[in-house]
Amino acid sequence: MAHDKRLKAGYAAFDRAKSYTLDEAVKLAKSNANAKFDETIELSMNLGIDPRHADQMVRGLLSLPNGTGKTLRVAVFARGAKAEEATAAGADVVGAEDLAEKVQAGEFGFDRCIATPDMMALVGRLGKILGPRGLMPNPKLGTVTMDVRGAVTAAKSGQVEFRAEKAGIVHAGIGKASFDEDKLLGNIRAFVDAIQKAKPTGAKLLVVDDDPDMLRLLSMRLASSNYQVTAVTSAESALTQLEIEHPQLVLSDVRLPGRDGLALFDEIRKRHPT
Repeated sequence: MAHDKRLKAGYAAFDRAKSYTLDEAVKLAKSNANAKFDETIELSMNLGIDPRHADQMVRGLLSLPNGTGKTLRVAVFARGAKAEEATAAGADVVGAEDLAEKVQAGEFGFDRCIATPDMMALVGRLGKILGPRGLMPNPKLGTVTMDVRGAVTAAKSGQVEFRAEKAGIVHAGIGKASFDEDKLLGNIRAFVDAIQKAKPTGAKLLVVDDDPDMLRLLSMRLASSNYQVTAVTSAESALTQLEIEHPQLVLSDVRLPGRDGLALFDEIRKRHPT
């Protein structure tokens, strides 16, 4: 009951039809954080991408300038000197076959998993367990590395991992409600900058218009944008390109010969209901 009251109060605190500045949004988030614990403030962004296609996946690691306010528990798969290095750097769990046995038994006392390259033959067998939990070490994310000390230190200092979900949305915790507004703003700007750098060169846009002059004009106007533009003159060509290019956005004239733009969108929804 108390949860419902807090939720209703939170919704009543802002106007859903209004666009807020970043400063205003941070103030609202802080003013509505009234739980008995220090709440995490999360940021969500709809990137307009389709992560089902490999060239549109957005994923990475970022060290926030002001930290997250949360201490990550770090596990490291390593042997010998590298295992000692991980322990000295502050890793919470360090091991090899013994750590693999704990994972297989369902013991997850960690939030981030790091491995040296020589351990990946062992860690790879745990993929079905670690993968769904977002814990599988990945060389692209710097979690498969010989620089164990650096990886552990980065994770402990406020590093966040982001990955686009199937709807093209990426989100992450960017600090605690107790943070000063300036610190939250600094973290948000750093996160947005990292997303922009990780985002594909441009979302794919399909432009459909039977007027060649209008098509050229639209293509010229969009040339300076971040879109990868494909221009066609008919609904049939648009449907063909839809299967080839998999565009995230379609811009169409509503008056197309043979099949108008609205009918085209109906056809697109039937073929791609998601």
